[in-house]
Amino acid sequence: MKIWIVYAISSMFLAGLTAVIAKKGLEGISGDLGLTVRTLFVFLFTLIFAIVAVPIKDWSLLKMPNWLWLAGSAVTTTLSWIFYYKAIKLGEVSTVALIDKGSVVVAVTLAVWLLNEPMTVSKSLGALMIVVGLVIIARG
Repeated sequence: MKIWIVYAISSMFLAGLTAVIAKKGLEGISGDLGLTVRTLFVFLFTLIFAIVAVPIKDWSLLKMPNWLWLAGSAVTTTLSWIFYYKAIKLGEVSTVALIDKGSVVVAVTLAVWLLNEPMTVSKSLGALMIVVGLVIIARG
């Protein structure tokens, strides 16, 4: 198995665990406060990771397009987290997490359109099944 697949599967399990842990952490507080505290911890853990894993010389490789695209990613991540935390505070994690996975369809579509990644039959069928699942959830 390719290492990037191991990383993706690890991310999948940890993201699922994150949603449940976050819901428990929101008991008695607002989603906005919970997100703020969580983000502070994410910043701290990411900083520690960077100190350990990113060689100092690598920082010189950053060019303006890197900064701009990563800043754009930070904006969309922040907005996504804000809406996600508001949703899990008010709704069921099991439903919110399923709806959130509709992001796969958005990512596949944008990857084909903007990154010129190939659209295969398996990707198309997988995205279609996610859309069907979202429709079932919406009616449920």
